[in-house]
Amino acid sequence: MKVVCDRVALNDALAATTSVIASRTPKPILQCIRVTAGKDELILTAYDQELGLRYHIKEVEVSKAGETLVPGDRLAAIVRESADETLALETEGDTCHVRGADSHFQVFGQDVRQFPPVPELDGEPDMRIRADVLRSCIERTVFSAAKESTRYAINGVLWERRGKKLQLIATDGRRLARAAASLEKSVGQDSDVIVPTKSLTTFSRLHVAGDEHVDVKTQPNQIILRTQRATISTVLLDGHFPKYDDVIPKDCDKKVELDTAEFLSAVKRASLLTNEESRGVRIAVSSDGLILSSRAPEQGEATIRLAAQYSGPKIEVGFNPAFLIDALRVCSEKVTLELKEANKPGLVRCGNEFLYVVMPVNLS
Repeated sequence: MKVVCDRVALNDALAATTSVIASRTPKPILQCIRVTAGKDELILTAYDQELGLRYHIKEVEVSKAGETLVPGDRLAAIVRESADETLALETEGDTCHVRGADSHFQVFGQDVRQFPPVPELDGEPDMRIRADVLRSCIERTVFSAAKESTRYAINGVLWERRGKKLQLIATDGRRLARAAASLEKSVGQDSDVIVPTKSLTTFSRLHVAGDEHVDVKTQPNQIILRTQRATISTVLLDGHFPKYDDVIPKDCDKKVELDTAEFLSAVKRASLLTNEESRGVRIAVSSDGLILSSRAPEQGEATIRLAAQYSGPKIEVGFNPAFLIDALRVCSEKVTLELKEANKPGLVRCGNEFLYVVMPVNLS
Protein backbone atom coordinates (compact mmCIF):
# COMPACT_ATOMS: atom_id res chain seq x y z
CA MET A 1 0.00 0.00 0.00
CA LYS A 2 1.22 3.47 -0.87
CA VAL A 3 -0.97 6.56 -0.51
CA VAL A 4 -0.80 10.31 0.15
CA CYS A 5 -3.69 11.61 2.26
CA ASP A 6 -5.00 15.00 3.32
CA ARG A 7 -4.10 15.22 7.01
CA VAL A 8 -7.30 16.96 8.19
CA ALA A 9 -9.51 14.39 6.46
CA LEU A 10 -7.42 11.57 7.90
CA ASN A 11 -7.57 13.11 11.37
CA ASP A 12 -11.39 13.39 11.20
CA ALA A 13 -11.66 9.77 10.10
CA LEU A 14 -9.37 8.57 12.89
CA ALA A 15 -11.28 10.58 15.50
CA ALA A 16 -14.46 8.77 14.45
CA THR A 17 -13.00 5.26 14.17
CA THR A 18 -10.97 5.35 17.39
CA SER A 19 -14.16 6.21 19.31
CA VAL A 20 -15.39 2.72 18.44
CA ILE A 21 -12.33 0.93 19.78
CA ALA A 22 -12.79 -0.65 23.21
CA SER A 23 -10.36 0.72 25.79
CA ARG A 24 -10.11 -2.70 27.40
CA THR A 25 -10.38 -5.92 25.48
CA PRO A 26 -8.79 -9.39 25.79
CA LYS A 27 -8.20 -9.24 22.02
CA PRO A 28 -5.48 -6.68 21.18
CA ILE A 29 -6.38 -6.94 17.49
CA LEU A 30 -9.66 -5.12 18.26
CA GLN A 31 -7.64 -2.07 19.34
CA CYS A 32 -6.35 -1.81 15.78
CA ILE A 33 -7.76 -0.05 12.74
CA ARG A 34 -7.80 -1.67 9.31
CA VAL A 35 -6.49 0.77 6.71
CA THR A 36 -7.46 -0.17 3.16
CA ALA A 37 -6.30 1.72 0.05
CA GLY A 38 -8.57 1.21 -2.94
CA LYS A 39 -8.56 2.71 -6.41
CA ASP A 40 -9.35 6.27 -5.36
CA GLU A 41 -10.10 6.18 -1.62
CA LEU A 42 -8.80 5.15 1.77
CA ILE A 43 -11.10 3.17 4.07
CA LEU A 44 -10.59 3.01 7.85
CA THR A 45 -12.42 0.25 9.73
CA ALA A 46 -12.84 -0.23 13.49
CA TYR A 47 -14.77 -2.99 15.25
CA ASP A 48 -15.36 -4.08 18.85
CA GLN A 49 -17.40 -7.20 17.93
CA GLU A 50 -20.65 -5.33 18.60
CA LEU A 51 -20.16 -1.96 16.92
CA GLY A 52 -18.40 -1.49 13.60
CA LEU A 53 -17.52 1.68 11.69
CA ARG A 54 -16.22 1.90 8.12
CA TYR A 55 -15.10 5.42 7.13
CA HIS A 56 -14.23 6.46 3.54
CA ILE A 57 -11.66 9.18 2.79
CA LYS A 58 -11.77 10.61 -0.73
CA GLU A 59 -9.03 13.25 -0.31
CA VAL A 60 -6.23 10.85 -1.28
CA GLU A 61 -3.83 9.90 -4.05
CA VAL A 62 -3.35 6.14 -4.21
CA SER A 63 -0.16 4.93 -5.89
CA LYS A 64 -0.49 1.32 -4.78
CA ALA A 65 -3.56 -0.45 -3.39
CA GLY A 66 -3.32 -2.62 -0.30
CA GLU A 67 -4.18 -2.74 3.38
CA THR A 68 -2.65 -2.91 6.82
CA LEU A 69 -3.71 -3.24 10.45
CA VAL A 70 -2.27 -0.73 12.92
CA PRO A 71 -2.94 0.30 16.55
CA GLY A 72 -5.62 2.98 16.33
CA ASP A 73 -4.47 5.19 19.22
CA ARG A 74 -0.88 5.32 17.92
CA LEU A 75 -1.84 6.27 14.36
CA ALA A 76 -4.40 8.80 15.61
CA ALA A 77 -1.83 10.50 17.88
CA ILE A 78 0.71 10.76 15.06
CA VAL A 79 -1.79 12.33 12.67
CA ARG A 80 -3.26 14.62 15.32
CA GLU A 81 0.12 16.10 16.31
CA SER A 82 1.37 16.51 12.75
CA ALA A 83 1.49 19.98 11.21
CA ASP A 84 1.73 18.79 7.59
CA GLU A 85 -1.02 19.39 5.03
CA THR A 86 -0.58 15.85 3.68
CA LEU A 87 0.87 12.63 5.03
CA ALA A 88 2.23 9.64 3.12
CA LEU A 89 1.31 6.13 4.28
CA GLU A 90 3.23 3.13 3.00
CA THR A 91 3.29 -0.47 4.16
CA GLU A 92 6.15 -2.93 4.37
CA GLY A 93 4.94 -6.27 5.67
CA ASP A 94 3.05 -5.55 8.91
CA THR A 95 4.82 -2.20 9.36
CA CYS A 96 3.14 1.06 8.38
CA HIS A 97 5.40 4.01 7.52
CA VAL A 98 3.92 7.48 8.09
CA ARG A 99 5.92 10.30 6.51
CA GLY A 100 5.56 14.05 6.76
CA ALA A 101 7.79 16.86 5.51
CA ASP A 102 10.24 16.46 8.43
CA SER A 103 9.08 13.26 10.12
CA HIS A 104 9.03 9.51 9.67
CA PHE A 105 7.16 7.08 11.93
CA GLN A 106 7.27 3.30 11.77
CA VAL A 107 4.18 1.78 13.35
CA PHE A 108 4.25 -1.96 13.94
CA GLY A 109 0.91 -3.58 13.16
CA GLN A 110 -0.62 -7.03 13.02
CA ASP A 111 -1.70 -9.50 10.36
CA VAL A 112 -4.65 -7.82 8.64
CA ARG A 113 -6.07 -11.24 7.72
CA GLN A 114 -6.86 -11.86 11.39
CA PHE A 115 -9.19 -8.84 11.63
CA PRO A 116 -12.85 -9.94 11.89
CA PRO A 117 -15.27 -9.07 9.06
CA VAL A 118 -17.50 -6.03 9.61
CA PRO A 119 -21.12 -6.11 8.33
CA GLU A 120 -22.04 -3.90 5.38
CA LEU A 121 -25.39 -2.64 4.11
CA ASP A 122 -26.28 -5.00 1.26
CA GLY A 123 -29.34 -4.56 -0.90
CA GLU A 124 -32.02 -1.92 -0.48
CA PRO A 125 -32.41 -0.05 2.84
CA ASP A 126 -35.59 -0.29 4.94
CA MET A 127 -35.55 3.42 5.78
CA ARG A 128 -34.10 6.65 4.48
CA ILE A 129 -33.98 9.82 6.59
CA ARG A 130 -32.28 13.21 6.44
CA ALA A 131 -29.09 13.30 8.49
CA ASP A 132 -30.01 16.46 10.41
CA VAL A 133 -33.42 15.02 11.33
CA LEU A 134 -31.92 11.78 12.62
CA ARG A 135 -29.19 13.62 14.53
CA SER A 136 -31.83 15.80 16.20
CA CYS A 137 -33.84 12.74 17.26
CA ILE A 138 -30.72 11.12 18.71
CA GLU A 139 -29.65 14.24 20.60
CA ARG A 140 -33.15 14.60 22.04
CA THR A 141 -33.32 11.06 23.42
CA VAL A 142 -29.96 9.40 24.00
CA PHE A 143 -29.28 11.27 27.28
CA SER A 144 -32.40 9.70 28.83
CA ALA A 145 -31.26 6.10 28.32
CA ALA A 146 -30.16 4.20 31.41
CA LYS A 147 -26.42 4.24 32.08
CA GLU A 148 -26.44 1.29 34.46
CA SER A 149 -29.41 -0.97 34.91
CA THR A 150 -30.30 -4.61 35.40
CA ARG A 151 -33.13 -3.98 32.94
CA TYR A 152 -30.96 -4.45 29.90
CA ALA A 153 -33.45 -3.12 27.34
CA ILE A 154 -33.51 0.45 28.68
CA ASN A 155 -29.77 0.81 28.15
CA GLY A 156 -30.64 1.53 24.53
CA VAL A 157 -32.98 3.69 22.49
CA LEU A 158 -36.17 2.25 21.04
CA TRP A 159 -36.66 2.86 17.31
CA GLU A 160 -40.37 2.57 16.57
CA ARG A 161 -41.25 2.66 12.86
CA ARG A 162 -44.86 2.99 11.77
CA GLY A 163 -45.20 3.57 8.05
CA LYS A 164 -43.20 6.69 7.20
CA LYS A 165 -43.07 7.87 10.81
CA LEU A 166 -40.12 7.11 13.08
CA GLN A 167 -40.05 7.65 16.85
CA LEU A 168 -37.02 7.34 19.11
CA ILE A 169 -37.77 6.70 22.80
CA ALA A 170 -35.39 6.45 25.75
CA THR A 171 -35.93 6.11 29.50
CA ASP A 172 -33.96 5.40 32.65
CA GLY A 173 -37.01 4.92 34.87
CA ARG A 174 -36.96 8.49 36.21
CA ARG A 175 -37.55 10.31 32.93
CA LEU A 176 -38.56 9.54 29.38
CA ALA A 177 -37.79 11.31 26.10
CA ARG A 178 -39.59 10.77 22.79
CA ALA A 179 -38.63 12.38 19.49
CA ALA A 180 -40.57 11.95 16.24
CA ALA A 181 -39.50 12.33 12.61
CA SER A 182 -40.76 11.71 9.09
CA LEU A 183 -38.93 9.23 6.89
CA GLU A 184 -37.99 9.96 3.30
CA LYS A 185 -38.43 6.25 2.53
CA SER A 186 -39.95 3.31 4.39
CA VAL A 187 -40.10 -0.21 2.99
CA GLY A 188 -41.50 -3.39 4.50
CA GLN A 189 -43.26 -4.03 7.77
CA ASP A 190 -43.40 -1.78 10.81
CA SER A 191 -40.64 -2.54 13.29
CA ASP A 192 -39.47 -1.99 16.86
CA VAL A 193 -35.75 -2.34 17.60
CA ILE A 194 -33.60 -1.28 20.57
CA VAL A 195 -30.34 0.34 19.46
CA PRO A 196 -27.30 0.68 21.80
CA THR A 197 -26.47 4.25 22.76
CA LYS A 198 -22.79 3.93 21.79
CA SER A 199 -23.68 3.47 18.13
CA LEU A 200 -25.97 6.51 18.21
CA THR A 201 -23.38 8.80 19.81
CA THR A 202 -20.88 7.52 17.23
CA PHE A 203 -23.23 8.62 14.46
CA SER A 204 -23.78 12.02 16.09
CA ARG A 205 -20.03 12.69 16.02
CA LEU A 206 -19.69 12.03 12.29
CA HIS A 207 -19.17 14.95 9.94
CA VAL A 208 -22.36 14.55 7.91
CA ALA A 209 -24.05 17.38 5.98
CA GLY A 210 -27.54 18.13 7.30
CA ASP A 211 -29.24 17.64 3.92
CA GLU A 212 -27.48 14.32 3.30
CA HIS A 213 -29.58 11.18 3.46
CA VAL A 214 -28.93 8.25 5.79
CA ASP A 215 -29.87 4.75 4.64
CA VAL A 216 -30.93 2.36 7.40
CA LYS A 217 -31.43 -1.39 7.29
CA THR A 218 -32.60 -3.56 10.17
CA GLN A 219 -31.95 -7.28 10.42
CA PRO A 220 -32.95 -9.81 13.10
CA ASN A 221 -29.98 -8.97 15.32
CA GLN A 222 -28.44 -5.78 13.97
CA ILE A 223 -29.02 -2.37 12.41
CA ILE A 224 -26.83 -0.70 9.77
CA LEU A 225 -26.67 3.05 9.02
CA ARG A 226 -24.94 4.31 5.90
CA THR A 227 -23.97 7.85 4.88
CA GLN A 228 -21.86 8.94 1.92
CA ARG A 229 -18.67 8.60 3.96
CA ALA A 230 -19.42 6.13 6.72
CA THR A 231 -21.21 2.89 7.52
CA ILE A 232 -22.12 2.02 11.12
CA SER A 233 -23.25 -1.47 12.08
CA THR A 234 -24.26 -2.59 15.56
CA VAL A 235 -25.93 -5.51 17.25
CA LEU A 236 -29.37 -4.81 18.69
CA LEU A 237 -30.24 -5.13 22.36
CA ASP A 238 -32.37 -8.05 23.51
CA GLY A 239 -35.28 -7.75 25.88
CA HIS A 240 -38.55 -5.85 26.02
CA PHE A 241 -38.75 -2.08 26.16
CA PRO A 242 -41.21 -0.80 28.80
CA LYS A 243 -44.70 0.18 27.68
CA TYR A 244 -43.70 3.79 27.52
CA ASP A 245 -47.10 5.08 26.45
CA ASP A 246 -48.46 4.18 29.90
CA VAL A 247 -45.95 6.57 31.48
CA ILE A 248 -46.90 9.66 29.45
CA PRO A 249 -49.46 11.75 31.39
CA LYS A 250 -52.73 12.24 29.51
CA ASP A 251 -54.56 14.46 32.01
CA CYS A 252 -52.27 17.43 32.70
CA ASP A 253 -54.62 20.39 33.20
CA LYS A 254 -52.08 23.06 34.16
CA LYS A 255 -50.11 24.30 31.16
CA VAL A 256 -47.74 27.22 30.72
CA GLU A 257 -45.78 28.24 27.63
CA LEU A 258 -42.22 29.41 28.28
CA ASP A 259 -39.28 30.84 26.40
CA THR A 260 -36.78 27.98 26.32
CA ALA A 261 -33.64 30.08 26.85
CA GLU A 262 -35.18 31.98 29.78
CA PHE A 263 -36.48 28.81 31.43
CA LEU A 264 -33.14 27.05 30.96
CA SER A 265 -31.27 29.99 32.47
CA ALA A 266 -33.63 30.08 35.46
CA VAL A 267 -33.24 26.34 36.14
CA LYS A 268 -29.44 26.56 35.85
CA ARG A 269 -29.30 29.45 38.32
CA ALA A 270 -31.64 27.75 40.77
CA SER A 271 -29.53 24.58 40.61
CA LEU A 272 -26.47 26.49 41.87
CA LEU A 273 -27.67 26.15 45.45
CA THR A 274 -28.52 22.47 45.51
CA ASN A 275 -26.42 19.58 46.76
CA GLU A 276 -26.55 15.81 47.04
CA GLU A 277 -28.95 16.00 49.97
CA SER A 278 -31.31 18.52 48.35
CA ARG A 279 -30.88 18.30 44.61
CA GLY A 280 -34.39 19.38 43.79
CA VAL A 281 -35.62 22.74 42.52
CA ARG A 282 -39.10 23.84 43.55
CA ILE A 283 -41.22 25.36 40.76
CA ALA A 284 -44.26 27.36 41.86
CA VAL A 285 -46.66 28.24 39.04
CA SER A 286 -49.31 30.92 39.59
CA SER A 287 -50.92 33.89 37.86
CA ASP A 288 -47.77 35.85 38.79
CA GLY A 289 -45.62 33.53 36.64
CA LEU A 290 -43.00 31.04 37.82
CA ILE A 291 -40.91 31.16 40.95
CA LEU A 292 -37.99 28.72 41.06
CA SER A 293 -36.40 28.16 44.45
CA SER A 294 -33.74 25.91 45.91
CA ARG A 295 -32.00 25.42 49.23
CA ALA A 296 -28.75 23.78 50.26
CA PRO A 297 -28.28 23.31 54.03
CA GLU A 298 -25.43 25.44 55.42
CA GLN A 299 -24.84 26.93 51.95
CA GLY A 300 -27.78 29.17 51.12
CA GLU A 301 -30.97 29.61 49.18
CA ALA A 302 -31.91 30.81 45.69
CA THR A 303 -35.08 32.37 44.27
CA ILE A 304 -35.56 33.14 40.58
CA ARG A 305 -38.67 34.74 39.11
CA LEU A 306 -39.78 34.08 35.55
CA ALA A 307 -42.58 35.92 33.76
CA ALA A 308 -45.21 33.68 32.12
CA GLN A 309 -48.85 33.78 31.08
CA TYR A 310 -50.84 31.41 33.30
CA SER A 311 -54.42 31.61 34.58
CA GLY A 312 -54.94 28.24 36.28
CA PRO A 313 -54.78 27.26 39.96
CA LYS A 314 -51.47 27.58 41.80
CA ILE A 315 -49.25 24.49 41.92
CA GLU A 316 -45.84 23.70 43.38
CA VAL A 317 -43.73 20.76 42.27
CA GLY A 318 -40.09 19.73 42.69
CA PHE A 319 -37.82 18.41 39.93
CA ASN A 320 -34.22 17.32 39.61
CA PRO A 321 -32.73 20.35 37.81
CA ALA A 322 -30.22 18.24 35.87
CA PHE A 323 -33.10 16.36 34.24
CA LEU A 324 -34.78 19.59 33.18
CA ILE A 325 -31.52 21.07 31.88
CA ASP A 326 -30.86 18.00 29.72
CA ALA A 327 -34.22 18.39 28.01
CA LEU A 328 -34.23 22.17 27.63
CA ARG A 329 -30.82 22.11 25.95
CA VAL A 330 -32.27 20.22 22.99
CA CYS A 331 -35.48 22.25 22.64
CA SER A 332 -36.13 25.08 20.22
CA GLU A 333 -37.44 28.55 21.10
CA LYS A 334 -40.66 27.71 22.96
CA VAL A 335 -41.63 24.88 25.31
CA THR A 336 -44.83 24.02 27.15
CA LEU A 337 -44.63 22.83 30.76
CA GLU A 338 -47.61 20.65 31.68
CA LEU A 339 -48.44 19.64 35.26
CA LYS A 340 -51.19 17.79 37.12
CA GLU A 341 -50.31 17.52 40.82
CA ALA A 342 -47.21 17.88 42.98
CA ASN A 343 -46.70 14.12 43.15
CA LYS A 344 -47.42 13.44 39.46
CA PRO A 345 -44.94 13.46 36.54
CA GLY A 346 -44.36 16.70 34.68
CA LEU A 347 -44.40 17.00 30.91
CA VAL A 348 -42.26 19.19 28.64
CA ARG A 349 -43.37 19.57 25.02
CA CYS A 350 -41.55 21.23 22.16
CA GLY A 351 -43.77 21.34 19.08
CA ASN A 352 -45.17 18.04 17.86
CA GLU A 353 -41.76 16.38 17.56
CA PHE A 354 -40.46 16.26 21.13
CA LEU A 355 -41.99 15.13 24.41
CA TYR A 356 -40.25 14.68 27.76
CA VAL A 357 -41.64 13.14 30.94
CA VAL A 358 -39.86 13.79 34.23
CA MET A 359 -40.73 12.35 37.65
CA PRO A 360 -41.10 14.79 40.56
CA VAL A 361 -38.89 14.80 43.65
CA ASN A 362 -40.08 15.22 47.24
CA LEU A 363 -38.80 18.52 48.62
CA SER A 364 -40.43 18.28 52.05
